[in-house]
Amino acid sequence: MKIDIFNHVMPQAYLELVKQNSKEPGMVKRMSSLRMLWDIEHRVAMLREKFRDVQQVLTLGLPSPELLGDAAHSPEYARVANDGMAEMCRKWPQEFPAFVASLPMNNPRAAVDETDRAINQLGAKGVQIITSVAGRPLDEPEYFPVFERATNHHDVPIWMHPARPASRADYAGEPKSKYEIWQVLGWPFETSVAMARMVFSGFFDRLPKLRIITHHCGGMIPYFAGRAETLWAQLGSRSAEGDEAQVLQRLKRAPIEHFKMFYGDTVLGGAAAPLACGIAFFGVDHVVFASDCPFDPEGGPMFIREGIRSIEELGLSDGDKRKIYYGNASTLLKLQ
Repeated sequence: MKIDIFNHVMPQAYLELVKQNSKEPGMVKRMSSLRMLWDIEHRVAMLREKFRDVQQVLTLGLPSPELLGDAAHSPEYARVANDGMAEMCRKWPQEFPAFVASLPMNNPRAAVDETDRAINQLGAKGVQIITSVAGRPLDEPEYFPVFERATNHHDVPIWMHPARPASRADYAGEPKSKYEIWQVLGWPFETSVAMARMVFSGFFDRLPKLRIITHHCGGMIPYFAGRAETLWAQLGSRSAEGDEAQVLQRLKRAPIEHFKMFYGDTVLGGAAAPLACGIAFFGVDHVVFASDCPFDPEGGPMFIREGIRSIEELGLSDGDKRKIYYGNASTLLKLQ
């Protein structure tokens, strides 16, 4: 058995909200054309035909509620998404044993309420956040109650998905990012930035039970671990004010050890070498199998198939493969 812990769906009712309210035509085009994202019977048929040993934990595809509407509207959008995913799990429990709640993060009070509703009433096994709240950093104090509620009250993990719009140019003076650089390179960067802000603002010291699953195996962090460790060990040395050096004194462990407390998924496009790097950084107990289905050139099966192949190529022990495929996710989701 394999648990695909980070893949995406979009309930039909939420897709209609995206079509009506999204300000990104490219996003609407992509989501509308990807059949296996919203035609869930088609998804189920694919799983039954090709991957009978794979179960999927459902998460909402972008745009998230706060990217779709303001604070007055995003709570209702989140409810539509979560009700839709819960219904998928009720209808196809063998293929979809669990879902992860989406939150209206631009309305933190409503996000806490939706966390409670989705977990207590709908059976969500965790919550999904985006690497920023429509461009605002996650470590701003108003968002901390959401992390605290999920972690200390509900004891559920948090899925973190990157987002960076095409409108954010790669060079000053240009109107937008070209060649989809905003996604291919921008999203791993956004993940890494969000991780760093959490580390240096003391999230893991304040919430020792915090469990955050990072998409794309921790973004840039595993591959720049040496640079991150040695340069952040000198934090404050390049700041004219020098006050950032005090951050190191406040943290209970070295920054690099905080980064290793995140979880990384196996979504790396089927490339085995980067996956080996991610496993070496996080450790086999903090890596979980995931596919990013259906965002592959085949519209669904490719990333599942190639993700499995990349794991099998690494020559891991049977015990380590069991942890990555099933054991770690089972523990996170309390399926045991």
